[in-house]
Amino acid sequence: MTTAQALIAFLARQYTERDGRHHRLISATWGIFGHGNVAGIGQALVEAGNGPRNGTRMPYLQGRNEQAMVHGAVGYARQSGRLSAHAVTTSIGPGATNLVTGAALATVNHLPVLLLPGDTFATRPADPVLQQLEVPYAGDVSVNDCLRPVSRYFDRITRPEALIPAALQAMRVLADPAETGAVTLALPQDVQAEAYDWPEEFFAERVWRVRRPAPDPAELEQAVRAVRSARRPLIVAGGGVRHSGAEETLAAFTAATRIPVASTQAGKGSLRHDHPADVGGIGHTGTATADELARAADLVIGIGTRYTDFTTASGTLFENPAVRFLNLNITGFDAHKLAALPLVADARTGLEALTSALAGRGYRVDPAYETEYTGAKEAWEERVEAAFTTPDPTARPTQVQILGLLDALVTEDDILINAAGSLPGDLHKLWRARSRDQYHVEYGYSCMGYEIPAAIGVLLATAPHQRPRPVWALVGDGTYLMNPTEIVTAVQENLPLKLLILQNHGYASIGGLSEAVGGERLGTAYRHRDADGGFTGPPLPVDLAANAASLGMRVLRATTIDDLRKALAEARGAEGPTCVYVETETPDTVSGPPPAQAWWDVPVAETATRPAAVEAREEYDRRAAARRHHL
Repeated sequence: MTTAQALIAFLARQYTERDGRHHRLISATWGIFGHGNVAGIGQALVEAGNGPRNGTRMPYLQGRNEQAMVHGAVGYARQSGRLSAHAVTTSIGPGATNLVTGAALATVNHLPVLLLPGDTFATRPADPVLQQLEVPYAGDVSVNDCLRPVSRYFDRITRPEALIPAALQAMRVLADPAETGAVTLALPQDVQAEAYDWPEEFFAERVWRVRRPAPDPAELEQAVRAVRSARRPLIVAGGGVRHSGAEETLAAFTAATRIPVASTQAGKGSLRHDHPADVGGIGHTGTATADELARAADLVIGIGTRYTDFTTASGTLFENPAVRFLNLNITGFDAHKLAALPLVADARTGLEALTSALAGRGYRVDPAYETEYTGAKEAWEERVEAAFTTPDPTARPTQVQILGLLDALVTEDDILINAAGSLPGDLHKLWRARSRDQYHVEYGYSCMGYEIPAAIGVLLATAPHQRPRPVWALVGDGTYLMNPTEIVTAVQENLPLKLLILQNHGYASIGGLSEAVGGERLGTAYRHRDADGGFTGPPLPVDLAANAASLGMRVLRATTIDDLRKALAEARGAEGPTCVYVETETPDTVSGPPPAQAWWDVPVAETATRPAAVEAREEYDRRAAARRHHL
């Protein structure tokens, strides 16, 4: 067998197991072919796709953009609970370097994806070859080395037999909940096509057990003492809750202790929005309820969170001088953040142990504290309801009103996907998550263009097991223009993707941020140049609805709130890929979302001549003075 044939045959026989359930580890391969992989991995996929129907076939998915293929694979892995993943193969040169952004997203979010980029000749029959990067001081460097810092494991297979240990290491990392992320096996094009006599054992079915490590007894006892001494504890639920499948365990823990639960973007949905202990998103894009609790908390219990600057409000949120942190995390790196007491364990296993250890010691928060946060939660819900209200059905909707119409339509079956712009802030504050996997906002890397391919990955993860669930990709015009290519893939696969395009003529989020930091919205509007060379002219005559239709989607245009309500309902019931296009109204102080409830550190020019920047710096200095290191 060639190296490529052996790799595909090996991948088809790898499985994960957790809680007694088996999953195929690499269930499909995305690919765009060029001279660097067409005769190797391409030919191997032809053979694997036409072999015996014994469960060892390797399905092939045709992508249109290399970065987008990785996003599709990441969406699939997240929806599959990190127990199943996709591979992505590309050619040499630009095909390989186009993987870097997707790889960074996967690694930042701890989501598994296997990258198989082609590489230049290992035997060097000619030097240089097409698309080769020549490095005068190193003969063994190629453009694929760009993938090293964004991969959790990287290897270049310069001999066929080197694949054996490298493939095993790759599977180990993909299946390890503490290590997982992007894994790269760079494949020189000559080695891909080279034959080798492989040991039969290499192709035996192999099961990689996904560990649920239990906490150390001493750390657990320390955690119990910390919880029992807390008077105003607050849980921060991160993505680790979801990856572990610990939602029910978290609900049981809060039922026993009545500790309120705030959530990061990745952790939203850990509790349903109507659970009494759920106080919503935390940090810069969080709710007033969660952020006020955070300011007064004496113990913050982080569960599966990385504590990004959005969560901590850039080190200004947790104001109580006596605040301490207890971090339950599967990685020691994250468990020790903010000088916390570490509880290194799987989220579900750790919560079960902590619940059991506290059960015999009679801990529960003071009823007055419970009354305080449930009352604040009710008050915030009134603000959400006011923001979602659409008093004039003939008016053009604001962005928040669009979310309100969608909120009124969906059930727990629906999945919402978003990643960048102003939508993540509005969603984190306002969206009412109805199930553990409804809220799919990628905010670790906040990558524009993630939404459409990720939605395809989610649909591929749900379809084999049940009727396809309604999956919504929510994008602004800026995000749409970044990466609409996989619409063609959705059409080709006849996937019932629901694409909602919000046309607001530019980068709304960065426009607002630019104004706040003295940038005066430079380069954030999609408008014609004016007489002075600026961009304040009429909106550009770009028709994104026509563009989506040209790529094969059915498109529903909505101009009013009433139109949009009908279009969303029609799209939800559609069996094929359907787009809803709506132009948004600029919100006023009444119809807009509640403002940010906590700060975010974006440095402002220390010296400037324009008044906007001078005033912004004064505000920045005032806010920055509240930063602290938790030691």
